[in-house]
Amino acid sequence: MKIVTVEQMRALEQEAVAHGFSQRQMMINAGIGLSFGVLANFLETKNKVVLGLVGSGNNGGDTLIALTDLIERGWKAVAYLVKPRPKEDEWLLRFQRKGGKIFQVELDKEYSKLEEWLGKAEVILDGILGTGAHLPLEKTVVEVLNMVSAFPFLPYIIAVDCPSGVDCDSGQAAEECIPADMTYCMEAVKAGLLRFPAFQYVGELRVISLDLPEELPTWEKVHDLAIDALLVESWMPDRPLDAHKGSFGTLMIAAGCSNFPGSVLLAGRGAYRAGVGLVRIAVPNSLPPALAGYLPEATWLMLPQKDGAFSLDSLPLLLNNLEKVNALLIGPGWSQSESVSEFLQQLLKEAQLPPLVIDADGLRHLAKITDWYKKLPKGSVLTPHPGEMSALTGMDIASIQADRMETARKFAVQWGQVVLLKGALSVVASPQGQVMVVPVATPALARAGTGDVLAGMLAAFIAQGMESFQAAAAAAWVHARAGQMAAEELFTTASVLASDVIEFIPQAISLVT
Repeated sequence: MKIVTVEQMRALEQEAVAHGFSQRQMMINAGIGLSFGVLANFLETKNKVVLGLVGSGNNGGDTLIALTDLIERGWKAVAYLVKPRPKEDEWLLRFQRKGGKIFQVELDKEYSKLEEWLGKAEVILDGILGTGAHLPLEKTVVEVLNMVSAFPFLPYIIAVDCPSGVDCDSGQAAEECIPADMTYCMEAVKAGLLRFPAFQYVGELRVISLDLPEELPTWEKVHDLAIDALLVESWMPDRPLDAHKGSFGTLMIAAGCSNFPGSVLLAGRGAYRAGVGLVRIAVPNSLPPALAGYLPEATWLMLPQKDGAFSLDSLPLLLNNLEKVNALLIGPGWSQSESVSEFLQQLLKEAQLPPLVIDADGLRHLAKITDWYKKLPKGSVLTPHPGEMSALTGMDIASIQADRMETARKFAVQWGQVVLLKGALSVVASPQGQVMVVPVATPALARAGTGDVLAGMLAAFIAQGMESFQAAAAAAWVHARAGQMAAEELFTTASVLASDVIEFIPQAISLVT
């Protein structure tokens, strides 16, 4: 799903018109696509009643077209005009001719008709305001939105292009916004919907194609993507019937210390669940040998240690075991020991390292090294959360969070490496300046150890031959979906453990294989 600004979307529409593609045709494509979206989600419903909240702009027109098409397919449709439309409006007249019911807000005393149809409808189409909306909202719109939000048993809500009252560039949102169950964006996802607080009103994101010409000049400037199942599916490695473990790569994980042994297992199990053929795990020899029994599928390398963590003496043995290793994950559970800093500084002096995935404590040690980004092998990935990103960049966390997409983009280009900025709406940025966003935010993943799982998955995808940028995006998406699935299985986000996320990686991968 492509991501555009409001300005870019307007430019695309103007360019399409200049190429002979009418605004009218765009609206028809939007409305019919919206109707098909309703039908696809409510195939089995017997209560075929849809209520459209209609504004004066193109979103209102899209909604009226969808309502009319649904009438032709056996639904009962009601248009509630929250903002006036011209009496000669083509879409309003056509809706009336097909038998649609119309109510106008200014004639609905105490919103009695609105309340009546809220109680009857199976689906609400929110088409009051579009991408050009500005805050604060008009009094009548505020009252209608508050009325809908306060209704005790709301129908399923589909936002048309965006929830009414959201600023589609900044991500700001009016308090009166109705949280949608699903948002159907026209042609592309508007950038502001992938920011907070707007995202909390969006629900599931889908895109309706307007069939705009591919040769429009603005398309050449649009490179950012919201990650979806189809995109991840296109990246997943083949798994031929005659494969052997070597077909799916070898990953080395250098992780853990005496205080954080669990990170090793979480990363290793995450990697195996992501499909890698062989995992080698290097740990300080202060970790108990019994640890290996919890992941017998891996091969284990016990290295010399100092103060329970990696020491400079462990480096030669690690390097001697990197033969045929396709990716190297470092950092999880390392601790902040000075011996680990020495270990990392010397490791980065090696000329023949495989692509690195650097996570957790490894990032904080990295930040202590002058010009560290010039010393990383090509195809490496950094996986900071906002606190670690602050350590790497010197920015405060609030500034990082204020514009996650641009922050990740800026430093991925500056460092020449892939950056996965973790958190709600994880952002993946390439050295060429492309950004991809995972349109998922769930507290199920706000748990110690889930980052170790993600790092293992990401490194496993690289080891299987995926390009680093795609591997980071795919891992972040699969990881997020696994977290959502774990929460659904447990009926709460509060009880999801990192190990639960691992158990749902297979189900998440099954969505794209």
